[in-house]
Amino acid sequence: MKLKQFQVDAFASRAFEGNPAAVCPLESWLDDDVLQAIAEENNLSETAFFVPSEQGFRLRWFTPVREVDLCGHATLASAHVIFEILGFSREVITFETRSGELFVARQGKRLEMNFPAAPPKRCEIPEALASGLGRRPIEVLAADDYLAVFDSETSVRAIRPDHALLSQLDLRGVIVTAPGTDVDFVSRFFAPRVGVPEDPVTGSAHCELAPYWAARLGKSTLSARQVSRRGGQLTCEVKADRVILWGEAVTFMEAEISFDARLHNRGGNGQDT
Repeated sequence: MKLKQFQVDAFASRAFEGNPAAVCPLESWLDDDVLQAIAEENNLSETAFFVPSEQGFRLRWFTPVREVDLCGHATLASAHVIFEILGFSREVITFETRSGELFVARQGKRLEMNFPAAPPKRCEIPEALASGLGRRPIEVLAADDYLAVFDSETSVRAIRPDHALLSQLDLRGVIVTAPGTDVDFVSRFFAPRVGVPEDPVTGSAHCELAPYWAARLGKSTLSARQVSRRGGQLTCEVKADRVILWGEAVTFMEAEISFDARLHNRGGNGQDT
């Protein structure tokens, strides 16, 4: 069996920046264990797979160790492939996902993503979180991930996490955030529990970050920077129960996956989206 695969740098205007994602267009779903094996082989933070549907496309995301409910940068990468490589002619793509419908619109070089907001709520500080980050945050909130708030961008950049401790937490990952020096806020994202020690740029985390900072700063449109080693710049807007994210993407590599088609028959039907 042979499949086309593209590697795309998302939230980037040129190669070697932003967050790389693999994207595999499919005509129909392969078995779940085959999708997971491809993601493990790629060893990127996310591999996205999509198939055509009546509404647009059904989209799924896999880390090297498991399927996840939402991934922003791999959605951006998938939309880039659909628009720029597959020649999709409409202005808006509808993705059907485990997190509901997601919409990506073309706006010149930028793509606009429309995601559900996930406002975090204050919670007690888990001891594994404070120990795993090596410093105690000012406050901690929780939604799909823990959101640990610090006093400054310097504090966020200085964190050297203990991934073994953070992997013991019960949520997907840990977002650390603080006011930025030249943007509204900065962040980093650690998710060793799902096989991603530190994600370079995390769109889905901003579905939690944007509502928090919009309420704290009293503004609906925010500038953000994820201060990982590769780094990435985002613009976010909170609109009622949705978060709008803007970003660019570039194709880094086109490839062909080749494997024994008998692997396709090991169980799972790929239809749990």
